[in-house]
Amino acid sequence: MTATSASGNAPFAKSVLLVVENLPVPYDRRVWQEALALKAANYQVSVVSPATVRYPKLVEHLEGIHVYRYPMLIEGKGYLGLIFEYFWSFVCIFFWTIFVSMRRGFKVLIMANPPDIYFPIVWMWRLLGKKTVFDHHDLTPELFATKFHLSRSIVLSFFYFAERQMLQAVHKVLSTNESYKAIDMRRGRRSSEDVVVVRNAPDPARFALRLPDPSLRKSARYLVAFLGEIGQQDGVDVLIRAISAINAQLGSNAVQYVLMGAGPHFDKIVAYAESEGVSDQITFTGRADNDTICRVLSTADLAVDPCPYSPHANVSTATKIMEYMFFNLPIVAFDLLETRRSGDDAVCYARLGDEAHFSQLIVELLLDVERRRALGRAARTRLDTTLSWRLSTRDLITVVDDLIGCDPDSLPEPLGLDDVRFSKRE
Repeated sequence: MTATSASGNAPFAKSVLLVVENLPVPYDRRVWQEALALKAANYQVSVVSPATVRYPKLVEHLEGIHVYRYPMLIEGKGYLGLIFEYFWSFVCIFFWTIFVSMRRGFKVLIMANPPDIYFPIVWMWRLLGKKTVFDHHDLTPELFATKFHLSRSIVLSFFYFAERQMLQAVHKVLSTNESYKAIDMRRGRRSSEDVVVVRNAPDPARFALRLPDPSLRKSARYLVAFLGEIGQQDGVDVLIRAISAINAQLGSNAVQYVLMGAGPHFDKIVAYAESEGVSDQITFTGRADNDTICRVLSTADLAVDPCPYSPHANVSTATKIMEYMFFNLPIVAFDLLETRRSGDDAVCYARLGDEAHFSQLIVELLLDVERRRALGRAARTRLDTTLSWRLSTRDLITVVDDLIGCDPDSLPEPLGLDDVRFSKRE
């Protein structure tokens, strides 16, 4: 099928379909930013993702992009749950891609993970003449091994097989960082030219630094923020335990915490905070929209990523780090390889496995306002120069343009140091 223009006349030469399973759009910020970037480059863009309570509409038109969703019947937590979730999503995604092809058409299919089981769908569309791209968000085998504490199993072997098949099925691979690119080349046997790094970074058009909202502090002197998924492997329990250690030095009324995010471990984290006696110091927002994120991160004194070491976490880029950097925030995180590659000297790194050091760094930064400001300025400078979403956008558009044989659209030059503007944080 050939895509048609909005007027229904000439064929739409530049059209793309993005597919993501594990999060709804627009909540999946990477996929949504990619969709918006392609739309800005004059592509006709469609997106397939799951529906949730917050995003229940099966068909929706947002910001010039057609969004198609399928009901998320279950979010798998155990083996059987994952099998059912992935089987159901496979069937739904298969039929939605056919529907989009017949209704609007697409020339390029961009399939995101996790999981990596959709390679038969990718092969089908490739054989039908579509250009195909694997947007490699996560290392599914390592994620599975970390979540279920496994080093060997039949299911784990299948995930390695599926990842290899997906990497070999597509024309191009988008990797979130250099570590993933090296893995894609090794495990997928792809050349360096076939794998392009498109880093996670916030789109400056989606966020804005605002005036602080004092109500978020609830009379506390300091506000500490967390943003991200709350799964078993994400280390939010580390932050809960850190609160008691911080209270021992600063007092139980000194710090308020806002935890933005949800996930399969959310209810257990809420219960854990209650059992630790610190729930009155925490505001749980659940899944946060851009307005909530801007309000909280514009007010916070400090942001944290409590994710501990695992083979998966060590080589994965935490999007939250770049989002914290956008808001000029000092950050405390564990010394993971890709976290350091993202944050460089703009982040305070706790020793791996040392929760006491993690807590102590938070205390030290809260007590040192000048260091917080210096780290915040360094973070924003790094984001606007080295890690700019504008750079990632150029790489994304170049990949898709090359696949369909189009001349790249002109894009604005990346920000230089003279373009960086800092807002004073009190």
